[in-house]
Amino acid sequence: MDKLFEKQDRLLQLTTTKIVRHLMEEINWDAQLIAIRGARGVGKTTLLLQYIKLHYPTFSSEVLYCSLDSIYFSTHSILELTDSFYKNGGKHLFLDEVHKYPGWSKEIKEIYDSYPDLKVTFTASSLLHILGGDADLSRRCVPYTMQGLSFREFLEFHKGIKLNSVPLVDMLNNPAMLCEEVNKSCHPLQYFKEYLQIGYYPYYLKNKIDYYTCVENVAYFVVENEMPQICGVDISNVRKIKALLGIMANSVPYEVDITKLATMIQIHRNTVISYLYEMDRAELINMVFSDLNSIKKLQKPDKIFMENTNLTFALSDNQANIGTIRETFVVNQLSYQHRVEYSKKAGDFRIDNKYTFEVGGESKEAKQIVGVTTSYILADDLEYPIGNKLPLWIVGFCY
Repeated sequence: MDKLFEKQDRLLQLTTTKIVRHLMEEINWDAQLIAIRGARGVGKTTLLLQYIKLHYPTFSSEVLYCSLDSIYFSTHSILELTDSFYKNGGKHLFLDEVHKYPGWSKEIKEIYDSYPDLKVTFTASSLLHILGGDADLSRRCVPYTMQGLSFREFLEFHKGIKLNSVPLVDMLNNPAMLCEEVNKSCHPLQYFKEYLQIGYYPYYLKNKIDYYTCVENVAYFVVENEMPQICGVDISNVRKIKALLGIMANSVPYEVDITKLATMIQIHRNTVISYLYEMDRAELINMVFSDLNSIKKLQKPDKIFMENTNLTFALSDNQANIGTIRETFVVNQLSYQHRVEYSKKAGDFRIDNKYTFEVGGESKEAKQIVGVTTSYILADDLEYPIGNKLPLWIVGFCY
């Protein structure tokens, strides 16, 4: 266990707390068992290390971070580690990437029951059913989800422009106030296109030159490793799933034709739908339905978007369609906290079954939403609202 403390100390020395994600303040760190779930690359590990650095003295033996893909766990169990850590005064155990450890849920459940005064925080792939698994953690665990950077967080992380998030209802009630505040601090359009291309994943700070290569590697790691490991995807179909991902990156928002997709990649249509659901869980794509209340098991979605705009730019062989990028941004930024549905009657999207959004460029007209109550145009290339036409970037301040 001493080696794990040494590794933790090295990692903490390399961890900066200059900028911390908003999720840090939302988590109830006093809970006995916390789960943080999220896509690969969004910053879960950094969040854990930052919390330790901010709340514990250097070289503290009361806290321990370890990744479960460490070679240590090839000869030791989580239970062994916990018992030794606890007997030596340990108070808070941080377990990173629990999906790399077989039988993780059973051991964590036993730790919860056997050490009631020990706090445990763990991270998991977005693919993992953290409240399911082999042991029922639903009554024990407080779950959180971590998203990539919002446009607001991008401004803070990469440009040093600190602004507060604004709930959607407040934003729509008084968009001029938010726009005035933002434009006092910067010209948002100056940075918005940059965010759409390279601003969603926090490792932009470390590797600007190879950013798209990193994004592509993350996506393919999920397909090649996590989907077979966690979801039981047939390894022989990995190449076809990658092909499916490429098709959607080049054509989203994808008007879903499952039979056509199945023919293109030579997989049965039911298998295609199953893989789409797994890719949605993996946060590689966003499936949008016209009525979330009536979704049946493995029902085909009405539209498919890449999970974020950076993925589109990284995986597409062609120049990204600006209309696609705009809609992908809206779905990505709002789906984290809101119910997003594809609108078949008026506008592009229904939000929380209350608001209707039409998405377009600066010259977008309101003819698609005429007569629709609480409807808005989200228009690109605007700095300030004009009536119910709001700047597209404004929804990037929801978190």
